[in-house]
Amino acid sequence: MDAIVVSRLTKHYGAALAVSDISFSVPAGSTLGLLGGNGAGKTTTIAMLLGLLLPTSGSIRILGHDMARDRFAALARMNFSSPYVALPHRLSVTENLRVYAHLYDVPNTERRIRELADELDLHELLDRPAGELSAGQKTRVALAKSLINRPDVLLLDEPTASLDPDTGDMVRGWLERYRAATGCTFLLASHNMAEVERLCSDVLMLKRGAIVDRGTPGELLDRYQRDGLEEVFLDIARDRRPEMVP
Repeated sequence: MDAIVVSRLTKHYGAALAVSDISFSVPAGSTLGLLGGNGAGKTTTIAMLLGLLLPTSGSIRILGHDMARDRFAALARMNFSSPYVALPHRLSVTENLRVYAHLYDVPNTERRIRELADELDLHELLDRPAGELSAGQKTRVALAKSLINRPDVLLLDEPTASLDPDTGDMVRGWLERYRAATGCTFLLASHNMAEVERLCSDVLMLKRGAIVDRGTPGELLDRYQRDGLEEVFLDIARDRRPEMVP
């Protein structure tokens, strides 16, 4: 089954077109990369997948549920991680995780928090207010929050932003193991092209709200005759079509 099915999704903000008639599907247990420059429509697309924004037109089905009619059945089995969405600053890390555990009706809350602390090396942070954490620490806590309910679909916006290379590699490895063990479906928006090459089985390239190319990382590298996705990203950003690439 496809875990995510998007059909002709469009979003207008007044006269501005943020997302333009995009369609794609994500097979259950796979990882889709959503790439594009600033203003390409990635955040708007994720917000519509989460039900935070209503599409102007088009449809979204997640885990078999129509997000326009039955989104809460899907949302109970989903989660989202972004280092750019702040947790309540005055609450400790443990208190924040408890709040989200209760929102998702997670059983054995304290045990689940300990499990995540072990897996993401959070023990020394648990009693600290979220507002006092460094950017990298906030990124790890945001990831723990997104995993509190053991989601079947996880939307990731720059999941390793602000992490040092060692911690970033640890988090990517942990995400790979989590997906392999649980069959979770990931949608990953990232500007880290090496991360996308490592984690994603398929990639959508967005520009000005439209899908301008798609394929596996290997297919895109072959099509543009490049050694890495960063070069492909630059070709697309600068309107160099594959037949124009030297």
